[in-house]
Amino acid sequence: MNTVKFRAPAQPRPVQKAQLEGEKVARSDTFEWLSRAGFVARGLIYTIIGVLAVKVAIGAGGKATDQQGALETIAQQRFGKVLLILVAIGLAGYALWRFTHALLGHGPEEADSTFDRLAALGSGAAYALLCGIAVQILVSSADKSSGGTTHKAAAGALGWPAGPWLVGIAGAVLVGVGLYQGYRGLSKEFLEDAKTEEMSPRIRTLYKWIGTFGHMARMVVFGLVGAFLIKAAVEYDPQKAVGVDGALAKLMHNSYGPYLLGLVAAGLVAFGVYSLSDARYRRI
Repeated sequence: MNTVKFRAPAQPRPVQKAQLEGEKVARSDTFEWLSRAGFVARGLIYTIIGVLAVKVAIGAGGKATDQQGALETIAQQRFGKVLLILVAIGLAGYALWRFTHALLGHGPEEADSTFDRLAALGSGAAYALLCGIAVQILVSSADKSSGGTTHKAAAGALGWPAGPWLVGIAGAVLVGVGLYQGYRGLSKEFLEDAKTEEMSPRIRTLYKWIGTFGHMARMVVFGLVGAFLIKAAVEYDPQKAVGVDGALAKLMHNSYGPYLLGLVAAGLVAFGVYSLSDARYRRI
């Protein structure tokens, strides 16, 4: 009796070729260097956001800022343009690293789930956009004020067909991202992505502490940004939408505001240090 064997359909040749090229890039020393530079760039950005928020919390002046504001702060320093060029290269490297994971379907774990690939795609897009903002700051002398950009984006989106739904969905996604950050922090899942076997016991303890604290702070910030986007969609009011800077400001305006803001700000600094540590210990 003849048996019929069924084979899974082969992937289209362009897809196979793209994956092969992606594998080749992912194994190169240049790719690893760029990826690790990306963690340095991310660490600097979050450290600046956290430090500026700490200054607000303790009454030392200034104002809370977001990722764009952090890039502008870098540009205003001595040799700021050179530093910003290096940060832009790092952000491009981080975006490439995330896009490669989305394409190949695996990272250091060798078996990323569909959720992991979608998360990598979204993260890559976000950091590619941030890289573009860094380039724009470098080449443009236009007004670089980061305040109000979230309001403008929400106002534009609310005017689209099904705009409130899109804004609401974006808010729900950010709330989900925030919850996932909290899960990673509480479960210590981030340790699986690091070369913990190369750490001393003291460094491993510190890495675990700052990773947990930093992820929890990001949960609060992303959750607030998402919640206010949902509120903007429900009330059809773009002024309700806030970015990272607005979310930090909301904390300051609550009861025990300086303490809440100080705690979250310290967590963002911890996440910045954690990211800098990942430049050394992350499995690429």
